[in-house]
Amino acid sequence: MSSQKMSSKNKAVDAARKRIQSNRTEDFNASEIAAAIVEGKREELAKAITLIESENPSDRPLAQELLQAVKDLSFGKETLRVGITGIPGVGKSTFIERLGLDMIKDGDRVAVLAVDPSSKKTGGSILGDKTRMDELAVHSAAFVRPSPAASALGGVARATMEAVILCEAAGYNKVIVETVGVGQSETSVREMVDVFTLLLIGGAGDEVQGIKRGIVEMADLIVVHKADGDRIDTCIKTAQSYRNSLHLFPMPDGGEVVEVMTASSITGAGHHEVKEHIASLAKNWRKSGFFIAQRSNQQSDRMFYHAKDILLDKKMEDPSSKADWEVLSQEVKSGKQSAFSAAWSWVYKNQVS
Repeated sequence: MSSQKMSSKNKAVDAARKRIQSNRTEDFNASEIAAAIVEGKREELAKAITLIESENPSDRPLAQELLQAVKDLSFGKETLRVGITGIPGVGKSTFIERLGLDMIKDGDRVAVLAVDPSSKKTGGSILGDKTRMDELAVHSAAFVRPSPAASALGGVARATMEAVILCEAAGYNKVIVETVGVGQSETSVREMVDVFTLLLIGGAGDEVQGIKRGIVEMADLIVVHKADGDRIDTCIKTAQSYRNSLHLFPMPDGGEVVEVMTASSITGAGHHEVKEHIASLAKNWRKSGFFIAQRSNQQSDRMFYHAKDILLDKKMEDPSSKADWEVLSQEVKSGKQSAFSAAWSWVYKNQVS
């Protein structure tokens, strides 16, 4: 490449960097961006979610400003948040696409937040859910956003709850959160949705013990998926096994018995019943007051989790504190200190008792 072309390329890169920096700092106008989101501008919604997902500490104040501006403009909208979880291979993406398209036929606008697991080695994620929902992803009444789980536990991204709020502000009255299906820590998704749906697959081993009890106890609805072809009888048997065992579990906080249903995203069998049952649960909970109480408690819980993250970030920003962390980390690795003792020393160092 010639020096002239190289110079032009460098200038273009520098200009792009300046535009990005300008968008995030000097020219950042939370009120204007919030208004654009409320007006339904998808590009602004996507940019806003990228901002709140950012791990860069300098983006946190901007994200906070934007979220507050959006909250002020969108307060009072009636929405429904549905969590979908299940082991890999259970067909979450195909189930969600069919459910989402059915909701759109009813006149709803649907947002899907699909959280993919991140590699512990590289930090990367495949983010393939959007390609598996090819019809829903291009629908004008839908918004499908894959996000990496990154370092967050529980099968959800750190900023998933805030992404839900942004989608609702943009006019999506049904928000579906698809989680990674990583195991018992998956239960944290229950802390940010109104209706938590667990997908199972028939004939996958021990019908009752094959799924962690912690997840089953938090489910508002259980759906045995892929009930089609020669699997129908097996799925019916699996559903019955779960019905028989659920009476041993305590009654859910919402006061509604957990239904166990079968469905097929290929034939559509059972999908209407699932959609109607989800709507029925929301209606009953709004009437009883549980719906609002649950959301209020969820917001309080999110404040607690965010406070821990913010305090950790704030302490890590101090150069001396970061240096102490590195020293203590080496002592833990070499066996000189336990992890708990090192963490305690780091947090309380130089603090007056």
